Amino acid sequence: MESSYVHPSQRVAVLADSQNLYHSAQSMHSRNVDYAALLEEAVGGRELTRAIAYAIRADAPEEESFFEALADIGFETRIKEIRTFPDGSKKADWDVGLSLDAVTLANHVDTVVLCTGDGDFARLCSHLKHEGIRVEAICFAESTADELRARADDFTDLSERPDRFLL
Repeated sequence: MESSYVHPSQRVAVLADSQNLYHSAQSMHSRNVDYAALLEEAVGGRELTRAIAYAIRADAPEEESFFEALADIGFETRIKEIRTFPDGSKKADWDVGLSLDAVTLANHVDTVVLCTGDGDFARLCSHLKHEGIRVEAICFAESTADELRARADDFTDLSERPDRFLL
């Protein structure tokens, strides 16, 4: 992080796109994200205002314990059910919900940390920065959209320190 923009009294919101983080960690490292380390890195010694993890309920046996672990670490969890369409296709994402929360929280924080590599959030970065909010992105460089990295004020690559950020 650039020290000229970071100070301990900054109010921070951390918004974690759990699906994006999970699939990135699995495809590149065959491991899971350490959310406690992720939150500690995202906050960076500043004042945490909100930490929200956006997750999808897929009826997997381990997911309830995952949701509980997120809460124990300090994340509020937002959980969405997968929708199945008549043609059998399935869809569930939190792009709109996460974006709305970021815009709503912008009046109450100095920095928004987006824990995702999804390029769909590049426009959100531009909007938040226009509103005077510092935007940081944290994800795996290999799966992070160039546009998101370019628009964020700072980017942390989880792949640079797998022993810290992966279980």
